[in-house]
Amino acid sequence: MKKFLLMFMFFFLAAAGVMYAQEMSVSGKITDGSSGDPIPGANVVEKGTSNGTVTDIDGNYKLSVQNGATLVVSFIGYATQEVAVGSRGVVDVSLAVDVTELSEVVVVGYGSQDKKEITSSVVALSEKEFNKGNINDATQLLQGKVPGLSVYNKGGNPNANSTIRLRGISTVGANTEPLVVVDGVIGASLDNVDPNDIESVNVLKDGSAAAIYGSRGSSGVILVTTKRGSRTGGVSVNYNGYVAAASVLNQQPVMEPGEYIAAGGNDLGANTDWQKEVTRTAVSNVHNIAVSGGNETTTFRLSSNFRNIEGVLKKSGFDQINTRASLNHRAFDNRLTVDFNMSMTNRESDFSFNEALRYAVLYNPTAPIRFDNGEYFQAILFDNFNPVAIIDQNTNTGKRKNLNFNTQMSFAITDELSVTANYGQQYTNVLNGEYYSRASLFRGFNRGGLARRYTSDNKFTLFETYATYSKGFDRINLDVSAGYSFQEDEFEDIFIELGNFPSDELGQYALETAGDRISGLASNVNISSSASPENRIIAFFGRVNLTFDNAIFFNASVRREGSTKLGADNQWGVFPALGVGVDLQNYLQLGGVDVLKLRVGYGVTGSLPGPSGLAQDLYNYSFQGGGQVSLVRDANPDLKWEEKSEINLGIDFGLGGKLTGALDIYTRDINDFILERAVPTDLYPSGTRFENAGKLQTRGAELSLNYNSIAIGEVRWTPGVVLSTYSTTLEEFIIDEQTRANLGAPGQNSTNLIRVAVGEEIGQIWGPVFEGVESNGAPRFADLNGDGTVNSDQGLALDPAGDFQELGNGIPDLEVGWTNQVTYKNWDFNAFFRGAFGHSLVNTYRAFYEPIDPGAINSYNRISTDEAVDGLTSAQFSSLYVEKANFLKLDNVTLGYTFNTSKASNIKNLRVYANIQNAFVITNYTGIDPEPILQDFGPVDNGGFLGTTPDVLSPGIDRRNNYFTARTFTFGVSLGL
Repeated sequence: MKKFLLMFMFFFLAAAGVMYAQEMSVSGKITDGSSGDPIPGANVVEKGTSNGTVTDIDGNYKLSVQNGATLVVSFIGYATQEVAVGSRGVVDVSLAVDVTELSEVVVVGYGSQDKKEITSSVVALSEKEFNKGNINDATQLLQGKVPGLSVYNKGGNPNANSTIRLRGISTVGANTEPLVVVDGVIGASLDNVDPNDIESVNVLKDGSAAAIYGSRGSSGVILVTTKRGSRTGGVSVNYNGYVAAASVLNQQPVMEPGEYIAAGGNDLGANTDWQKEVTRTAVSNVHNIAVSGGNETTTFRLSSNFRNIEGVLKKSGFDQINTRASLNHRAFDNRLTVDFNMSMTNRESDFSFNEALRYAVLYNPTAPIRFDNGEYFQAILFDNFNPVAIIDQNTNTGKRKNLNFNTQMSFAITDELSVTANYGQQYTNVLNGEYYSRASLFRGFNRGGLARRYTSDNKFTLFETYATYSKGFDRINLDVSAGYSFQEDEFEDIFIELGNFPSDELGQYALETAGDRISGLASNVNISSSASPENRIIAFFGRVNLTFDNAIFFNASVRREGSTKLGADNQWGVFPALGVGVDLQNYLQLGGVDVLKLRVGYGVTGSLPGPSGLAQDLYNYSFQGGGQVSLVRDANPDLKWEEKSEINLGIDFGLGGKLTGALDIYTRDINDFILERAVPTDLYPSGTRFENAGKLQTRGAELSLNYNSIAIGEVRWTPGVVLSTYSTTLEEFIIDEQTRANLGAPGQNSTNLIRVAVGEEIGQIWGPVFEGVESNGAPRFADLNGDGTVNSDQGLALDPAGDFQELGNGIPDLEVGWTNQVTYKNWDFNAFFRGAFGHSLVNTYRAFYEPIDPGAINSYNRISTDEAVDGLTSAQFSSLYVEKANFLKLDNVTLGYTFNTSKASNIKNLRVYANIQNAFVITNYTGIDPEPILQDFGPVDNGGFLGTTPDVLSPGIDRRNNYFTARTFTFGVSLGL
C-alpha cells in the first residue's frame, strides 16, 4: 500500500510539474480599434476552457494560459476576436465596433437570412435579452422587449396564459394571437417548451414576413429556437435553479371593520381580513438540468425541468415536469443534416377559485370565518359567499400532458441546391375536475354536491418539404425556395356535470353515485361531447430573395392554401408578399452614419375560423316529443378566409458607432370577418348562417433604440428602449353602431360599457358624465346634448336624446419598454422598466361597492378610495368609475455575480443572482393593477361560471374576477460543469 502511495505521489508531482512547465503568463491591453481608447470590462478567455478574466479600468489584463493557447476577446458592441498567443508574453488586441451586426443570421419562415438582407419588420432576441426571474410562461420572456408586441398576464395567475397581441387586433374571431413555430413546427404549443430551453426568439411582425405562413400568419409569427448541443467535443452539464417567494402587491382598498360599522354596516362581532385569509406568501422552486455535447458530426442535448409553482391565492399553482431531447447529425461531408427534437410535459394544476378573491373584497369584515361549532359562517344573500369556505370546501384541479416530436432532414444535392423535409406530431391530453361539497353554498346550493369532469384529446400532424437554390452571379445573389405543406388537426372531448351525491368522500371520482343520474333528473344533468372532422390545410409556397450590389434587396413570396374549414366553393386562397430594401449608406457615405437602410414591405395573410363546420348546415336534436330534428343554421358554401393586407415602411440606422435603432410605420386592413348573421328566412329557413362581413383598419408606429456601452470608469451601461403606438378603426360591420359588454349584477345588468361604431376607434368606454350628487343620494349627470333634460337611460345610449359620450379608451396610446444593462467587473445588473400610457379602465369594484347605500351595506363591504364622493348612495355607472390607468413599473430587476472559476478544474462557470419582479408601480389607478385589459370575458355573478369566449372588441373593463398581482423575490444559481 505504501509503495502504491509513493508511486501515486510521484506520478502526481510529475504531472503537476509538466502542467506547470506548460503554463505561461500573458498580459496586454484591450482597446477600441477606431479610437484607441481602453475597454474596461472586456472578457479575455482561453479558448476551449473556462479560464478567463476581465480587463481593468485601463483595459489591461493578465492571465495564465497553456502553451499554444488562443485568446477569445469579447465585449458588448464589438466583434469577438480570436488571437493566437504563440510564445508572446504580451498580447494587445484592438476590437472592431460591431454595431451593424450585418453578418447576423436571422431565422425567418422556412429558412434564414442575413439581417442586412431582410426587407420586412423582424425582431430577433437571444437568451441574454430575455426577461429574468420566476418566468413560467415562455411568452413572458418577451414582455416589453419587442416593439408592437403586447404581452399581459393581468394578476399573474400561474395557471393562466398571457394575452398576446401583435400590432393590435387582427381579427374579431379566433386566432387573435400570433402563430408559434417551434424548431420549424407550425402551431407547436409553447406549453410544451420550458423557458430554460429556449435559445432565441424571432418575431415576424408585418404581413410581408408572415405571408409565407398563409392563413395562420394573420396575427404575426413567433419563431422559437431551442438550445442545441455543442460541436466542441466532450460533455457538459449545466444546472439552473431558483427559489422564489411571492406576496400580494396590492389589495383592493376596502373599509376596515370600524369604518364599516360607522357607515351603517351590520356588526357581527369579528374582525376578519378576508383578503389576507385567502392569500399567502407563495414559495416556488424551479430546477433545470441539461446535459449536452458532441463532436464534428453529432451533437446532442438532454434537459429536464422541474417546476413547483405556487400562486398567491391559496390552493393555486402547479407541479410540472418537462423533458426535452435534441439530436443533430451530419453526414456525407456535411451534405446531409438530420435534426430530431422531442419534448414531453406533464403538468398537474390546482386552479383554486378566483372568485374567492372577489368575495374576500366584498364580504362583511365583521363576520367570523366559522361559527362556534366549527361550521363555516354563511350569509344567505345574493352574490355573497364565504371566501375561505369556497377554497376549503371545494376542489378544482386538472392534468395536462403534452408530447411532441419532429424530424427534419436537409440534403445538399449540389453546392447551390438543397432539399429539406420536416415531419412532426403533437399530442395534448387534458383532464379537469371540479367538486363542490354537499355543504357548499358556492355553486352547490340546494343540490347536495356538484361534480364536473372534462377531458379532451388533440392530435396535430405536420409534413412539409421544400427546396432551396442559391447562386451568386457577379453583383447578384439569388435565393429561390419552393415547397409543400400539409397540416391536420384532430380533436375530441367530453363534459359531464352531475349533482346530489350521498357523500363527499370520493368527490368527482364517484359520478355513478350522483342522485341526478339515479333519480332521472335530466334537467340537472349536463352532458356534452364533440369530435372534429379531419381539419386539414394543404399549401404550396414559393419565395425569391435577390440581392444586387450587396445593397439592394428584393424579397417576394406567394402561398396558395386550402382549408377544409371553409365553404366548398371557396376553400382556396392566395397570399402574396413583396419587400424591397436599400442600404442607402452604401451609396451616400454620410459622415458619422454606420447604417442607413430603407425597407418597404407588403403582404397578405389570412385567418381561419376556430370551430369546424361553420360553412355547413347545423341541426339540433331534441328529446322532447319523442325526438325532433330541426335546422338551426344554414350552410354557406362561399364562406372564405378573413384576409389581412399590410404595408410596412421601415428604416434601420446606426450612428456614431454606438447608437442603433429601427423605426417602422404600418397600415393594416382586415377584411371579411367570419360572423354569424341573421338572414332572410325565405332564402335560409333557419334564419341564421355564418358569412364574411366587416373591416378593421389599424395604423401604428414602432421605434427601438439601443446605445452600446456608456463607460463610467469601470462601469459599462447599455440602455435600450422600445416604443409602440397604434389605433384601430372599425371601417365596416354587420351593424352601424351598438353598445356591448354588460356590467352585470347586482343591479346593473342592463348597463353596457363599450361603444362599437363604424368609422370610429375600437375601445371606446361609453357612458354618462358624473357631475355631482342629488339630495336623495343619486348621481347627477351632465346634460351633454344641451336639450335641457338629462337622460341616462341605457336605451338611449346611441340616441341623440341620450346624454352619453366617450369616457376613455381601453387601448393604450403608447407602450414602452426600457432596458438597462450594467456591468462592473464580475457584477451584472439589469433593470427593466415597462409602461403603458393613454388607456383607461372601468373600475368595476368601485362601480358596484363604493356608494354607501344604507339598504345594501349590510350585504357587502365598501370600496374605500380617495375617489369616493360623499353622500352618494346609488350605484350607477358613469365617468366617476372610469380611471386613467397610466403606469410605469420597475418590472424586472436582477443583480448577478459571476465567479472566477479558472482555478476550479471541474467548474466552467458559476453565477448567482437575485431578482425582483414587480418591484414598484407608479400609477394613479385605484385598482390593484393598471395594466391594459385587451379583451372581455363578460360579467359573472352569484357563483356562475365565467365565459370562455373573449370579446376582443371590448377592452378596458377591470372585472371583479381578476387574480391579485404579486411581487416576487427570486434567488438563483447557474452552474456549468
